[in-house]
Amino acid sequence: MVALHTAIAIVLAIGLIIRLKVNPVISLILASLYLGLASGVGFAGTVEAITVGFGEIMTEVGLLIGFGVLIGALLHSTGAFQRMVRVLVRAVGTTRLPYAMAMLLSTVLPSIYVDVQVVLASPVARSASPHVGRNGLPLMASALGAGIFAGYVFVIPGLAAISIAGLLDIPLGRWLLFGIVIGPLTAVLTSLVMRVVLRGDFWKPESDEEVDEALAEQEAHDAAGAAGAEGAEGAEGAEDTAARRPLPLGVMLLPILVPLLLIGFGAFADLLGFATPFVEFVGDANVALFVGLLGAYLLSRRTAGQGRTEDALDDGFHTTGEILLITGVGGSLGAVITQTDLDQVLAGLFQAEAGAPVLLSVLLAWFIAALLHLAIGSVSVAAITAAGIIAPVLTSLDVAPIVIGLAIASGAMFALQVNSNFFWMFKALLGLSTKGSLKTLTLGTSIASVVSLPMVLVVALVA
Repeated sequence: MVALHTAIAIVLAIGLIIRLKVNPVISLILASLYLGLASGVGFAGTVEAITVGFGEIMTEVGLLIGFGVLIGALLHSTGAFQRMVRVLVRAVGTTRLPYAMAMLLSTVLPSIYVDVQVVLASPVARSASPHVGRNGLPLMASALGAGIFAGYVFVIPGLAAISIAGLLDIPLGRWLLFGIVIGPLTAVLTSLVMRVVLRGDFWKPESDEEVDEALAEQEAHDAAGAAGAEGAEGAEGAEDTAARRPLPLGVMLLPILVPLLLIGFGAFADLLGFATPFVEFVGDANVALFVGLLGAYLLSRRTAGQGRTEDALDDGFHTTGEILLITGVGGSLGAVITQTDLDQVLAGLFQAEAGAPVLLSVLLAWFIAALLHLAIGSVSVAAITAAGIIAPVLTSLDVAPIVIGLAIASGAMFALQVNSNFFWMFKALLGLSTKGSLKTLTLGTSIASVVSLPMVLVVALVA
């Protein structure tokens, strides 16, 4: 009954939001209340789970979201993202932009928290989408989602990848050998499939896109500012133009690059065993993003002026408030689900299949991870829980641990949806409606999960 009540709660939340147009915050709280009371968590336990879940999510990502959104707003005001997009278009061409983003996110950035990746990459995806052509925004959005999570579960040092490898006692070098191939391939193939899916009338901008008012104002400011700057440069004399010459693009992107390098260095230092208290401090995502925020503020004051900098900050604060509330409530639903002991139900299912053939073992590992993700709403928690369930019976399975681990990683990506705080961050930052987010992130991660499964079966033949 626990699994049934969990499914009803998720369907209830989706139905209220999409069919009845109920605000997501209200819908998610109602779903959380139903699940807690129907599954026996109790009155006090349900309220505690909702409030604690909200607080835990804010502790984990509250400052990350705030600092990341403000960095994006300030860099928008400088025109840095537009310049970056022009460079990408010249380098890879407009049709290859989604694949370039998917490849970059799945190979270069897995050491960065997924929450940080989405707040930093979303402005680039939105800026690039007009260059891609028809349905550019959903193509870039789905490439962003597939790239982030394919790297997160398959490529070292992605958190889910490291966690699965550790729980199943898989050497990281062996995992990396297979994951560095499967991760990027999954991201690019998913983007290719999404391009095919979006060719018809599947995407409806009027109902699938829902740009936040502050986000729209911010982008309008950027466009006006960029046009004004170009006109001023053409009209003013050579001396004044030289004084206002824009900074190199590499300098303008330092507020993004420096935090990524700091976080990546901290992750590798911890992985390789040479971390010190100072390295852990500067490698902490909150500290790293604050350093980026300081840099973005100084660059915006230098290039856009104090007035536009303050406007950008105001727009960023407006956007941040909405994202924080919906993200926290998404965490509340996930916290209630964890109180239902759904993992114990699934543990019995896998233990009953010890000694099963390779194909069945791989499919069952994938299925348990996928079901846990659908229920819990966290890729990392689903992956860790599935690995914990399977680890005790791993020696009785006639299949290499690396294969089971990769199957768990593949399944843990399946159908990221409304009970994930990432879903609501993705929705707000990319200017999508709930339906649009289901069509891009939920569908995209489902395709990525299914596309990667045959690759895992191929590994079973050689591992």
